[in-house]
Amino acid sequence: MNLIQQAITAHRAGNLAQAEQLCRQALARNQRDFDALHILGIIHAQRGHYEDAERLLHAALAIDQSMPPCLHNYGNVLSRLRRYEEAIGFYKRALALAPNIAPIHSDLGNAQKELGRTDEAIASYRKALALNANFPPALNNLALLLIDLHRPDEAAACLRRAQALSPNNPQTEKVMGHLALERGEPQAALEHYRKALALNPDQGDAYCGVGNALKELGRQQEAVESYRKSIALDPGKCGVYFSLADCKRFTTGDADLALIEAAAAKDKELTASDRMHFDFALGKAYEDVKEHEQAFEHWLMANAAKRATIAYDEPAVFFCFDRIEQIFSPELMGSKAGSGEPSRRPIFVLGMPRSGTTLVEQVLASHPAVHGGGELTAFKETVQTIAPLGSVYPDVVPTLAPEAMARIGADYVLRLAALAPQGERVTDKLPSNFLYAGLIHLALPNAVIIHTMRNPVDTCVSCFSKLFKPGEQVFTYELGELGRYYRRYQQLMQHWRRVLPAGRILDVSYEEVVGDLEGQARRILAHCGLPWDDRCLSFHETERPVRTASAMQVRQPLYTSSLERWRVYEKFLGPLLTALGTEAAEA
Repeated sequence: MNLIQQAITAHRAGNLAQAEQLCRQALARNQRDFDALHILGIIHAQRGHYEDAERLLHAALAIDQSMPPCLHNYGNVLSRLRRYEEAIGFYKRALALAPNIAPIHSDLGNAQKELGRTDEAIASYRKALALNANFPPALNNLALLLIDLHRPDEAAACLRRAQALSPNNPQTEKVMGHLALERGEPQAALEHYRKALALNPDQGDAYCGVGNALKELGRQQEAVESYRKSIALDPGKCGVYFSLADCKRFTTGDADLALIEAAAAKDKELTASDRMHFDFALGKAYEDVKEHEQAFEHWLMANAAKRATIAYDEPAVFFCFDRIEQIFSPELMGSKAGSGEPSRRPIFVLGMPRSGTTLVEQVLASHPAVHGGGELTAFKETVQTIAPLGSVYPDVVPTLAPEAMARIGADYVLRLAALAPQGERVTDKLPSNFLYAGLIHLALPNAVIIHTMRNPVDTCVSCFSKLFKPGEQVFTYELGELGRYYRRYQQLMQHWRRVLPAGRILDVSYEEVVGDLEGQARRILAHCGLPWDDRCLSFHETERPVRTASAMQVRQPLYTSSLERWRVYEKFLGPLLTALGTEAAEA
């Protein structure tokens, strides 16, 4: 048995040190030994030494570019170095020589996913599964992407297959944790992540998942520790630094801030997405330590990078607002009244994001009769399900017969019952439900509608400082667009006040809640027809999952530092203030 054969045997047995020694002996005899360079590159990649692995595999390919396994491995190393475009080129070269290798298609899908090419990534995963239906990595990768696309049922089907094929697969358990988080089940997610770590304790992204679950559960310090473990195991996962920054308050001389600054300084290694995550993280951290100019400069860069990835069509959005106002006329509201579902269970909390919706919901959810449902897409989904095929909101509303209107309300109430079987009342605090306020009134005439308001400039600055989930709040990443959207929302709310019965919508000011919590809490509960309960004043002690961008704030007692927050950033806000107009800015 020659040196290379011995090295292969040692490598397969997991003896990396012996395999490396044998390969170096082979290279001492022949510096252009392709197999020795290839195996050494694989060994360095397994150890996480990706720069060394890239050098060795590059040298191997300089000798022979006709070997699909080496092309594939080189692509994997380039992916680990976040050079995804280059990696795709090498995966495709490998597939040109060996088109029926499922793992190459699956890894190609991973690189395509990182570059936001979701359709191509799905096609690559499905090609891998067409070649090998029993390939758990492709099932897990496809499930992960489907979760990101908010297609949880399809993801669950993939994971059931993966689990049946490999019952104790740490990757499958980890993705099942992601799915549980997507479904709003942080405790179940925590159990999946911990099982994944029990099977393989060296998974940095599993520790990140643990942190995300703990954050939703309100266990802030434990979440911070999990993010730190994630970074220690895999410092190249840049999104974790953002999660860490979003989960704590920084102080001068903070070691975590120094950690983020050092990682962000590695400009040559960062993709545009990495850079964006770091800029949002640094903006948050610098605001905490009152370095306001630095904070906003990072937010400007972060938002510009995010905006470049979004296809936001402002005229189309505003046309939809116009159609809502045209369709929901006083005449239509009168003609459609009286046919909805009479349930009093739903409590809608709506308004602009970052306007206090989470705070108001947390106050309500502290009442023993109220279940906090969080941001639900159930009403929109109900309308889409019951509306005739091919019809869209709001144009479908005039065609809805009384029976269809009642079915919308009844179906929505059934969805709430499935979410919270014991909940006498259930909140739905999806901010964008303000688009549906008129239809909510018609389909659910006894549902409560609460509209939260906050200083317009504070609201917009708070939006601008946040990185929202993919597909959400796409109007927030450019100051002019954000200001114009705010004014258009404001106009629509004025329309609802004109066409809905007086007092139908309760306006709640964030500033007034901060200034007089008990008075406003009593007012809110009275509007909901609920008796007073002192627990509503201790809302920050209520243990329930919170998934929104305000998850950390509502775990604390009320504070006034968020009032007039925009003043320290005024010199940056010209486009926003112009778009808002003087009247809105002074509201």
